[in-house]
Order: sequence, then structure tokens, then C-alpha cells
Amino acid sequence: MIDGGKIEGWGVWGGVMEVQQAWGSRWDECRNSIQRRWMKTTAEKESLVILAADRPTMAGLVDLIETVGDKIAALKTHVDLVDDWTAEGWFKLCELAKSADLMIMEDRKFADIGKISRDQMAGSYDIRSWANLVTAHMISGPDIVEGLLAGWDAVGRDGGVLLLAQMSSRGNLIDALYSEQVVAKGRESDGCFGFIGNGSRPDELRRLRAAVGTQKMIWTPGVNLHVGDGEMGQRYGDPHEAVLAGSDGVIVGSGIHRAENIQLAASEYATTSWEALLKRTRD
Repeated sequence: MIDGGKIEGWGVWGGVMEVQQAWGSRWDECRNSIQRRWMKTTAEKESLVILAADRPTMAGLVDLIETVGDKIAALKTHVDLVDDWTAEGWFKLCELAKSADLMIMEDRKFADIGKISRDQMAGSYDIRSWANLVTAHMISGPDIVEGLLAGWDAVGRDGGVLLLAQMSSRGNLIDALYSEQVVAKGRESDGCFGFIGNGSRPDELRRLRAAVGTQKMIWTPGVNLHVGDGEMGQRYGDPHEAVLAGSDGVIVGSGIHRAENIQLAASEYATTSWEALLKRTRD
């Protein structure tokens, strides 16, 4: 629970000073509970890493959380890609993520009208009951954000929406004009947690940061300590450079879960991203 500048259960002479040092005036000025939770968690773990948990089994997902949960700040899921999904098993997985102090972002990329998006938050997967954040396109208009928020409201939970302002895949159709309109409408919405940017192109990311300002977060896929091209048109940039260019969270998948030493890889991404944030704040 947030009470002014203090978070219940978090000492003023411990974590709060650390989060203020890392995030500067953005922490002091922020009144969005979801954003403040993100800043708090990153400061506690000294990591800006969102793990793209792209494993097709419940056991594989549980193993990831147990192995690297202390080095990451959030989990990015695709619930519909899990071959052996069950409601009971998923509930246990979410409880495990909660115990590891991980926010869950369901990368659903909603794109329909508000009413349909609201209803899609329920359904078989009942995303509204366990996700803290979801991703969405704004191609259908700004009512999509209100529809998604209505999904959380129906079960008495708070949540936030990350709007896709950029993509890192080769040949994607998000152009500069569309990106500008997404940012303009998203900045007006209290339900917009922030935006998805392109971590593989620092110059594009800097322009996005300038347009977004400091009131919203930017999370970026397309980063890897080994830069270059990935599978099926994915491109990778350096996570340190992405954070310096304006990223507030780096989404990492294969760079961690396909590494020979998963714990070491997660630690390297955590350190790289955190040091970049401290440098950006100081500069």
C-alpha cells in the first residue's frame, strides 16, 4: 500500500532512498500505483529485466521463476502458448511469481474495440484476475484502454496497459505518424502504464522518449547482450544502450532462457540494465 511517499513494509532509510536515487524526480512526482510498484521492485532487485517466459510447459515456467526470480523484476507471459495449461496450475504459477515479487505482463496485444477487449480479459484464461499489465495496439481507438481497465474493475483489481508505439521486428508497419498518435492518446490516459518501444534502435527510442516525456514508462523488447539478428525477423540491440536511450524496462527472452548458465545470464542483464539506469539518472 502506498501512503504518500512511503510504501507499507518498506523502510524509509532503506529502499525508499535507493529508489529515489535510481529514479530521481520521477519517483517523487509519480502518483500511479502500478508505476510506483515497478520503480520500487526494480530498486529492490537492482534490475530492469522483464523475462519473456517463452516456454511451452508449466514445469518450464516454474523452473524459470525458481531459477532467476531474484534477478528479474517482471514476467512477460503468453498464456495461450502453454501446451499443458490448466486454471489450477496457472494459479499456482501466479502465486509463485507473486512470492518472488514479480509483476506479470500478459503480452496479449489486444487490438479490438473496447467492449470486446473487456470481455477478452475474462474468458477461459481470465487474464483480469492475475495480470498486472497487458499489451495492446491502439488501431481500434483509445476506447480499448477503457475496455481493458473495465476488465480489471470487474474483479476489483488495478492494472495498466502498455501500448505498442514501436516494434522491433523487421518490416513491421508501425510508422512514425502512427507512433506519434499512439503516444499522444496514451499520454492522456490514466490507464496507460506506458509504451512498448524498439530496443534495437537507440535513435528511434530516443525520439520516443522525447515524445513520451517522463510521466509514462517505456519497456523495450529487441535487446540482447549479443546484438544482431534473431529468428524470423527479430532484431537485437544492446540493453545498456537501450536504457540510456530511454528504456525503463528491458524485455529479455532467449538471452536468458537459452543461455548455458541461466542464472549468470540473468545476473548480467540485471547488472547491465541497472547500471545504465543509474548513469542515465546521474547524467
